[in-house]
Amino acid sequence: MGKDKIKRFAENATFRCVVQPEFEEVFRKDYALKGHWHDTFFKNPNPIVLELGCGRGEYTVALAKRFPEKNFIGVDIKGARLWRGAKTATEEEMENVAFLRTRIEFIESFFAPDEVDEIWITFPDPQLRKNRIKKRLTSPQFLEMYARFLREGGKIHLKTDSLPLHDYTKQLAELNHLAIEAANADIYGTGFADEVLSIRTTYEQRFLQEGLPITYLRFRLDQQKTFEPLPIPDDESL
Repeated sequence: MGKDKIKRFAENATFRCVVQPEFEEVFRKDYALKGHWHDTFFKNPNPIVLELGCGRGEYTVALAKRFPEKNFIGVDIKGARLWRGAKTATEEEMENVAFLRTRIEFIESFFAPDEVDEIWITFPDPQLRKNRIKKRLTSPQFLEMYARFLREGGKIHLKTDSLPLHDYTKQLAELNHLAIEAANADIYGTGFADEVLSIRTTYEQRFLQEGLPITYLRFRLDQQKTFEPLPIPDDESL
């Protein structure tokens, strides 16, 4: 392990905004903060917004600055990456920001029913191969997880450079009769990007330099128990 990573891991442990549970604390059990983020961590009743796969935490921090009346939690397993956002939030004394280091597969261990108001999924691995469909953060399996802690009609935001992932998620939402509020396959090329959608992470800057269009999808998630999957395509584009 490089010296920089070791230093960042050590610094993460000193940040109040970073929550780093041990595997044994969340595997097949509820974490202590589940159901208590408002009263124990943020100490306010403001809406909670998650960013799943937050990377360096750039979007989490930027959203928290634009919406001080909401609480934001960036979730990622890579501690050396989320260190950047955590350090910024600490240095700027941002009280409405947290970072949770865990696998998305364990997300139900951290949030109680109706505890979360919105979810942002920004530039996730699109998992394009057919045998990886269940790994997509917008697959039926993950949507069912989110529905168990997202309030009824809570919003899911998907911002990605992957048109196949954008199309897959849109078709899945349509199949399950979820209310789609916005869908755009090129937010900058069409002028669709507003102040919030124009927030650019390091990865997004790279994608734009490569000439890749950035897509956006927003839909509301119902608290139904199961979601019907899309038929598996013959090719590997979806």
